[in-house]
Amino acid sequence: MNLTGIDAITYGVEDLKDARRFLADWGLKKVRSSAQAAVFETLDGGQVTVRPTTAKALPPAIEPGPTLREVTWGVSGRRALDALVKRLGKSFEVTLRKDGSALLTDPMGMAVGLRVQKRRKVKAAGSPANTADRVQRIDKPARVYDRAEPVGIGHVVLNVPDLAEMEAFYTGHLGFQVSDRYPGRGVFLRCRKRGGHHNLFLLQLPTGKAGLNHVAFTVRDIHEVFGGGLHVSRAGWETQIGPGRHPISSAYFWYVKNPCGGLVEYYADEDYLTEKWRPRKFQPSPELFAEWAIDGGLDGVSRRQRAAKAG
Repeated sequence: MNLTGIDAITYGVEDLKDARRFLADWGLKKVRSSAQAAVFETLDGGQVTVRPTTAKALPPAIEPGPTLREVTWGVSGRRALDALVKRLGKSFEVTLRKDGSALLTDPMGMAVGLRVQKRRKVKAAGSPANTADRVQRIDKPARVYDRAEPVGIGHVVLNVPDLAEMEAFYTGHLGFQVSDRYPGRGVFLRCRKRGGHHNLFLLQLPTGKAGLNHVAFTVRDIHEVFGGGLHVSRAGWETQIGPGRHPISSAYFWYVKNPCGGLVEYYADEDYLTEKWRPRKFQPSPELFAEWAIDGGLDGVSRRQRAAKAG
């Protein structure tokens, strides 16, 4: 389907000032800001827009309070976008916007944007790793980061009321590939045959409620995961869990509570899949979510676990 990844996301927020401060602390670059909206960017040009929940320009919310309102997917070119919109228009109501993008909604009401990709290639090399079989870093220490600068918007995780219906929409109509799954509970999807482990994870909770779980931002390497997490801790934002490591995608992570809605995640070193990959099936468990993790995070000043006792 020629989708290239997440090009932009839009939040509806209750406190625009707080949202701006958080996104700046998170490491995003402010592009513009006003009383009605603020736009930030990752290094590769992925856009994060925040607007007050009362803004008329926002698509409807899938849950009360601050939350994600739209996920915009990049398409490889104008011809590919036009063909996709024409095909989708046979089954869904698709709105063409003045900026050349298109808008529709998925089965649970999340706004899905489509536009010619605006993200750009960027040089953001991580520190080479020295392993038992390969020495890649010689006479040079690995980098220590004071804070993170997210490279791109890597994936979105949504809590969905009907997993089968949502999977059918994204795989059948938008061409997503299944990477792995929790049968009856969740499915990891990527928008290209070759790419990172997932761009979208759909999770059906026992409550059946729709909502945002989290948005994840890629960073250069595990050291930037740590540097970013410690910085947001010093800035006063609360860690949910992390640092830690996901066994299913192999990625290192750090999750932080986001005033814009849900959680946000720094992550690095995820698996890269191709058309040769065969999806696996797992039963949900704490061990599969995290091989290891620190609940509540590390204190940005002491660099020690928050829950640890002195001495």
